[in-house]
Amino acid sequence: MKNQAYRMALLYDFYGDILTDRQKEFYDLYYNEDLSLSEIAENYGISRQGVRDVIVRAEATLTELEDKTGIIRRFHLMQDQLKEVLADVEAIARRNDAVGQDEEIEALTTRVKAVLDKLKQE
Repeated sequence: MKNQAYRMALLYDFYGDILTDRQKEFYDLYYNEDLSLSEIAENYGISRQGVRDVIVRAEATLTELEDKTGIIRRFHLMQDQLKEVLADVEAIARRNDAVGQDEEIEALTTRVKAVLDKLKQE
């Protein structure tokens, strides 16, 4: 279930703005606030099935967007590639330390690490 909740949170983070206001509200209450369908239904004066229908439509919309665009998949791929580049830069820095400190190599590795840190934060 945690994996499903994580997936739904990612879908919402990437594509949530495309949902209607009602879909956003119910989706947020269900997945982020951990309210049950019955609790949401009671708060909004509608049936449990009505709440479920809104959430299912929202899930379908978000899933369809990811299936078509693959943005989340590419995001994860990019994160993995950034880790690989960082590991390589750190290996170059260690090698530079071991064979004799070249100041230009040190400056370049420091600059590349800074760029990678910025990319990871975005």
